[in-house]
Amino acid sequence: MQNTMVDEIINTDKENLLEDTTFIVDIDDKNTRIDKYLSDELADVSRSRIQKLLDEGMITVNNNKVKSNYKVAADDIINVHIPELVVPEIVPEDISLDIVYEDDDIIVINKPKGMVVHPAAGHYSGTLVNALMYHCRDNLSGINGVLRPGIVHRIDMNTTGVIVACKNDYAHNFIAQQLSVHSITRKYYAIVHNQFNNTEGVVDAPIGRNPSDRKKMAVDKKNGKRAVTHYRVLEQFGKFSYIECQLETGRTHQIRVHMASIGHPLLGDDVYGSGKSPFNLCGQTLHAGVLGFIHPTTKEYVEYSADLPEYFQKVISRLRNS
Repeated sequence: MQNTMVDEIINTDKENLLEDTTFIVDIDDKNTRIDKYLSDELADVSRSRIQKLLDEGMITVNNNKVKSNYKVAADDIINVHIPELVVPEIVPEDISLDIVYEDDDIIVINKPKGMVVHPAAGHYSGTLVNALMYHCRDNLSGINGVLRPGIVHRIDMNTTGVIVACKNDYAHNFIAQQLSVHSITRKYYAIVHNQFNNTEGVVDAPIGRNPSDRKKMAVDKKNGKRAVTHYRVLEQFGKFSYIECQLETGRTHQIRVHMASIGHPLLGDDVYGSGKSPFNLCGQTLHAGVLGFIHPTTKEYVEYSADLPEYFQKVISRLRNS
């Protein structure tokens, strides 16, 4: 923790992180990785951003650059400079949407392949949020901030299928609560490598950040969060299988990580599999086919579905005829 004896040289205003901040390491924190130490001290700054700042030389220890795995020593003086994040204006865009259902509380979309759900680095236009802002005008929940209005959950860029957005904060909180207790029905359809010996099964394996590649997720029994995927084999052909996966939890890349962990990476997945396939694919063959939850106003269970996209159907057809 910070040494309170040197408060006169320390800026501890954590609500104004744009100014330089200095920490002096207490003896109780020695041998802690610097990225972990600072992520504990700077609650509003993610560990990944701290690691990026370290790489950029924005963080020094005793006026020297260090790497993320540097272990702090007692009385180390850590200087942190956090430049202001420049967030581009997110504007409404007239992008066609495949609307499955819509009312005053929610809008259910069948998301196409290649569309990013919400703006992020490198994707500030052409996203589902840009399209929703145009379609819904000001009728989107604001709980997730200016970059993710209306977004209560998401699916990967190259995953297709049903996703719900909320038009007001009440609906957002109501559905988010169901997500938190894992009561929402989410069924996905995937084509994976290799055949199964069984017709159904459960993968119960915690998922966390891959320690060697922070952009990827991995099964992590020590630090990961509980993740459970139920799968059912629908059809098998040659070196591939067509399966249904039902999520009990909803971790980032859960199906992709879980299936790869048991020797069945998704066809076309260039992150958790080889990405190689004879079908000229762009990303994993994964489709969010069914989404069910209690409606925020009617309080009745509702379920929405989306047919497999054309490219997915063509792959299955070719596998059946090969």
